[in-house]
Amino acid sequence: MEDVPGGRSRHAPGLRPVGEEELRPRHRIVHGYRRAYRLAGQGPALVLIHGIGDSSATWADLIPDLARTHTVLAPDLLGHGASDRPRADYSVAAYANGVRDLLTTLGIESATLVGHSLGGGVAMQFAYQFPERTERLILVGAGGVGREVTPVLRAASLPGAHLLLSALRLPGMRLNVGLFAHLMRLLDTDLGQDAAELLTLVDALPDATSRSVFIRTLRAVVDWRGQAVTMLDRCYLTEGMPTLLIWGDRDGVVPVRHAHRAHEAMPGSRLEIFEGAGHFPFHTDPARFLALVEEFTSATPPAEWSRDHWRALLRAGRPGGPGNRVPGTDVREAGERSAT
Repeated sequence: MEDVPGGRSRHAPGLRPVGEEELRPRHRIVHGYRRAYRLAGQGPALVLIHGIGDSSATWADLIPDLARTHTVLAPDLLGHGASDRPRADYSVAAYANGVRDLLTTLGIESATLVGHSLGGGVAMQFAYQFPERTERLILVGAGGVGREVTPVLRAASLPGAHLLLSALRLPGMRLNVGLFAHLMRLLDTDLGQDAAELLTLVDALPDATSRSVFIRTLRAVVDWRGQAVTMLDRCYLTEGMPTLLIWGDRDGVVPVRHAHRAHEAMPGSRLEIFEGAGHFPFHTDPARFLALVEEFTSATPPAEWSRDHWRALLRAGRPGGPGNRVPGTDVREAGERSAT
């Protein structure tokens, strides 16, 4: 497999077809572990980061269109999809390091990051740790903005969650879970908007190792009170970095009010709300999602990182001075600790 040329290249002048061979999952061994990913297209790099319990397959229907004008990289985060599941660090900071290392092995120097749910938190953490390699941020129903999260995930973070998840694999339980999801749809609940996707996540935990990784990843960011990690205290550092926020107004996993909170905390960010969509707006309305990504990446110049600018932002702190509260909330309410 040939390495992909990196750098801050311009869009290709025309569209190019994407072959089936390009869309097949590949893998690299990094630090002794298998890292699975999908890689297609040519042009400016676009990295698609999935959420907890998910995989690069969540982007599969979008990759052919995005790859007409971009080099699209969609990894399976460690512990997910076809990647290895070692006993390891599954924090957002570790995931950001993993994305950095995979980009480096593929010869991609910088990229626009598209992160969904947990992947949004990973994308924000990547931008914080490696601003010189981040061209733009596109955050979709991203975690790490406020404490609120669906009670389902809070419950899964509690002691005994292994037993609960194991019980879902018992004969007949899949049918019961499916009936419950169908009921949520019939009652038109917000969580019911994503019933099909949530069932897919349950199916993605077939064995004890997969369930253990899911719980370790979840507990790194969620406890019984909700999300425990926030990036709100350092969102001001995105000044000068093109940032697009995409949210479903019926997101039952990460409430849409988090989108407005993040929009206020990120200087110059753009917010797009998908009416009637849940936690997976790119599944609900893929045509609009594709159009937004294409328009945003072509209309905004990549961020130009400067050591002096970064130092000035850090010294100034959040707008209003060191004692200024994060817009819309107190940092302590959003999370007890930050991802560092």
